[in-house]
Amino acid sequence: MAGSLVGVSPIMHSIYLGEDIKPLWDRLAARVAANANDAEALMDLSVLLQARGRRAEGLEAQNAAIALQKSFRRICGKGGGLKLAALVTAGDLMANTPIDFLLEGSEIELTYLYVDADTSLIPDLSFFDVVFMAVGESEENRPVLKTIERLLAGRPEAQTVMNGDAVKVMGLTREGVGALLADAPAILAPPTSILSRADCSGEGADMERGTSPDGFDFPITIRPAGTHAGGGLERIGRPSELLPYFRRQPAEKYHVAPFVDYSGPDGRYRKQRIVFIDGKAFASHYAVSEHWIVHYLSAGMAENAWRRAEEQRWMENFDADFAVRHAAAFAALCSRVGLDYFGIDCAEMPDGRLLVFEVDVAMIVHDMDPEDVFPYKKPAMRKLFAAFQEALAKRAALRQQEAAIA
Repeated sequence: MAGSLVGVSPIMHSIYLGEDIKPLWDRLAARVAANANDAEALMDLSVLLQARGRRAEGLEAQNAAIALQKSFRRICGKGGGLKLAALVTAGDLMANTPIDFLLEGSEIELTYLYVDADTSLIPDLSFFDVVFMAVGESEENRPVLKTIERLLAGRPEAQTVMNGDAVKVMGLTREGVGALLADAPAILAPPTSILSRADCSGEGADMERGTSPDGFDFPITIRPAGTHAGGGLERIGRPSELLPYFRRQPAEKYHVAPFVDYSGPDGRYRKQRIVFIDGKAFASHYAVSEHWIVHYLSAGMAENAWRRAEEQRWMENFDADFAVRHAAAFAALCSRVGLDYFGIDCAEMPDGRLLVFEVDVAMIVHDMDPEDVFPYKKPAMRKLFAAFQEALAKRAALRQQEAAIA
């Protein structure tokens, strides 16, 4: 490797806070102009392009970088700390665990090792203190995860790879999560089916009886398969609304689930993001919205002091309040998901159950919000990051012990 990356976290922090990124852009562009084989500059340009909404161009730059080399180094802080390898794959900023953010405040030396479905050999991992399998669940990533499962099988270091069970990651589909948590008493995970357009019309949905595909009663939620962050997600109240939806959102397959009204007494919707690290839950964010599709960035959190006050109370009292109320749900999640690191988006039902929308290893977790508006967030996120870094350190110590015995 010729050098090191600027990195996702520093670049995204600058953009998120509205800082002038033109000097960085000019430096990276000049490097590529001077040397078309500057893979690190291409990779950082990819992040800049994606962050500015130029996804296709960003992925093109990323692919050009990976064609030149399969490993990239990112030095956190001054470096000199643990040597961490992250198994990743090509894709946008949601394709892999956002490990760059999770290492903030550390001196860890991170090396991204890019893997694809055709990778025949994972490099020697003995150089690294610890390894993290960061590839997230998606239809595009499934062949990559199968390859990683095969390549790690039987390797002595596989037992200490954090999130190394690719089969469990592959199980975190929307329909898979619904089935995985279906009979957990403290959890409501709406059953989700993946259906073709033919399944969702004609014989698949009885227009006379008003039942939805797969026997669900209306209303339902529907979204094109493979979409994230609410892309194409809508609430369908009656069968006659299906065909207009298909015209708006043409796709081969759709995720369909019953609509669950989780609004509070004031009619608003509250959604929480929680991260689990070695079986312990950590608060990530809490949003309040008038709409049932709750996105933090569009929920008006920065503009509403009372909403931020709710989030602050939730974050500051998380361990003694929310985590206690939902201890049974958290235990079931950790036991059934069975991964060292994962996140959930969830809400509280009036009957006390935890409504789980999604389980994923690649949810965005960050501390980019401005401190003058969100002063309570930094302490909570530093706590989460420290726990992740401690988990890495524990595995590094375990690897050392095993190496000493061997």
